[in-house]
Amino acid sequence: MKLALIYPPTCDPTAPYLAVPMLTGFLRRAGVTVLPIDANVEAYDHWLRPQAMADARDKIEAEIARLETQPQLSHADQLLYTLLWDARGDAHAVPAGIAQAVATLRNREEFFDVETYSTAVDTVQACLRVISAAYAPTSIDFTAYRTPFSMTTPEEIQIDASAERDPFHNYITQVLIPRLEREQPQMVGISVCFPGQMQPAYSFALKIKKALPHIHLTVGGPAITQLLIRQKGPDLQAALGPFDTAVVFEGEDTLLKMCEAFDAGKADRSTWASINNIVHRDPMMGAKYRPGEASVDMRSLPAPDFEGLPLDMYFSPQLVLPYDPTRGCYWGKCTFCHYGLAEVGTASYRERGVDTCVEHLQLMAQKYGTNTFYLSQDSVAPKTLVRLAECLKDAHSKVRWATDLKAEKYLTPERAQILRDGGAIACALGVETGNQRVLSLIDKGAPVTVVGDVIENLAAAGIAAEAMCFTGFPTETLEEGMDTVRFLDQHRSSVAAFIVGEFDLTHGALVAQTPINFGIEDVWQVKGDRFGTGLFYEEKQAPKTEEEAAQLDEAVETFSAKWLLRRYPWAGSLSTAHTILYYEQFGPDVFRRLAGKGKGGVLGTTSKVIESAFDLDEAALAAGDEGAVWHELVREKREVSRAIYQAEAETLPALDRRPQQYRVAAGMPPQKVKLRHGPMKGRRPNAALNRMKSGS
Repeated sequence: MKLALIYPPTCDPTAPYLAVPMLTGFLRRAGVTVLPIDANVEAYDHWLRPQAMADARDKIEAEIARLETQPQLSHADQLLYTLLWDARGDAHAVPAGIAQAVATLRNREEFFDVETYSTAVDTVQACLRVISAAYAPTSIDFTAYRTPFSMTTPEEIQIDASAERDPFHNYITQVLIPRLEREQPQMVGISVCFPGQMQPAYSFALKIKKALPHIHLTVGGPAITQLLIRQKGPDLQAALGPFDTAVVFEGEDTLLKMCEAFDAGKADRSTWASINNIVHRDPMMGAKYRPGEASVDMRSLPAPDFEGLPLDMYFSPQLVLPYDPTRGCYWGKCTFCHYGLAEVGTASYRERGVDTCVEHLQLMAQKYGTNTFYLSQDSVAPKTLVRLAECLKDAHSKVRWATDLKAEKYLTPERAQILRDGGAIACALGVETGNQRVLSLIDKGAPVTVVGDVIENLAAAGIAAEAMCFTGFPTETLEEGMDTVRFLDQHRSSVAAFIVGEFDLTHGALVAQTPINFGIEDVWQVKGDRFGTGLFYEEKQAPKTEEEAAQLDEAVETFSAKWLLRRYPWAGSLSTAHTILYYEQFGPDVFRRLAGKGKGGVLGTTSKVIESAFDLDEAALAAGDEGAVWHELVREKREVSRAIYQAEAETLPALDRRPQQYRVAAGMPPQKVKLRHGPMKGRRPNAALNRMKSGS
């Protein structure tokens, strides 16, 4: 039996993720031949090359030329035209700069030069903008994969998988499928851990199934589990799409039984129906699964096995490996949380055993030539973490680690020092909010004062204390949101880095289960979203006006300038390989000291003046109309489909030709340099925007 395990885009390409190595170690121990494929890093390595970026540039130029032959631009064409022009400067720069940028990320000396590093990061980000423009309306980055109707119906999944819409099409057809043809696995499993991997996973499966119809395709992981367990019968069958089966909840035992069925020549529907947690097609119901134990005994699991992954391909000068000493969350009460392989909340808490963890970490350090690890789990009990640090110190281990952590009174200055002496580099704390009333609604357990004490204790011990926060929890007022900024400011000298995100409602969170307890009047899914991928809500009374929400956002942005913070997964974001390496090299206060530095810029930058056939300022007004259309569909009509959207879009004003000249350069929008006078024709001002109501 040979099984290929694929980790698809789009995710962090700077280090391996844990899902495939964990399954690989478990199955190899049982005698299964496993072919692990990190298609995420492979696909980005395939893209971030001069010729690939030149091809994307040419695709953008061809599309601009096509649009400029038209006498008018429709609403959809105005959106596209603006997007293409915004990426045009990047598109002409990055073919010349991307090779140097990638080399910098993999070169230790250049990686730790902040200006050189910043330029490399800006160049890679410019490449993502170019790829997104070339495959518009698909938009990608290292956390998300967006299309207008993404994952709403099987038909939309098929459209998004087409060659012209799928930026990973060439990698799949030119690299991945030929490799599977050579290796000849009987089964291919795709691991979908995050929402940004959902559409790519289906695109991969559709193309693999077309090219290799004899291969059994299965899928699993947290994101797909949370999608599938909400479906029933025909909807569950539709959600399976190109997959023959799916594995819900933790996959080790179920996958092993599937492999054993292949070895025994019993890989058929009747067998799948007899194994717990396998979603399979059913002639009566459409599709179903037999629920079983959702989690495995961690004490029985071997160490993750990274053998066979392209460990020299990650965009980092040093390997940072993930390891899971625990699974699930020992607290399990946070009302906003639906995380991991669970129907609601989080999975049950389990531990490996501290001695086993120490043994695994030291063996992996020796085998893979790195001492730097990220302890990846939902939430480890602080007592367990302290014991692990004590054992690592007693073993004279060189292992260094970072992790996420829940702030607890237990984490005294003395225990913080034990963590540091036992290898701790950084701890990202779930601060959530600086307001006590909101924190109590979240049910975090520790009061705000304790959270602040833990930050101070970790920082005093020399550990980078990172703060994970968000605003917009139901009923949070402007002043309560500002309390989070004030809390961070109070502990500014101790906070190594932070993030302030925005609250997002998910199906399995307690807030969604009992919305009335959180001031929410209505929760809905839009008609036309067959799989319920979007969840929307209305509060009884809006706690902030639009102006107040903007004021809070501005305060967060202004305050953030006191650090050098970056988007995931770059140095200056939380719990990432690059950030951990910067802490190791420069100390826990590095991003405060670098505030105002790291200006960067896009390598290969060129500047040129180009004439447009249409006024870009006028075309850009279509974005406001677009927002108003989606507000009306989601909030007012509560129904979304391509046909309904197109009917709305066709009522919006077209744009007549009006040539202008613009200077285009990488990293900035086009700048008008010469204004040609002439009448403005055929466009009424922001028609849809005038219909827009508050709350979008």
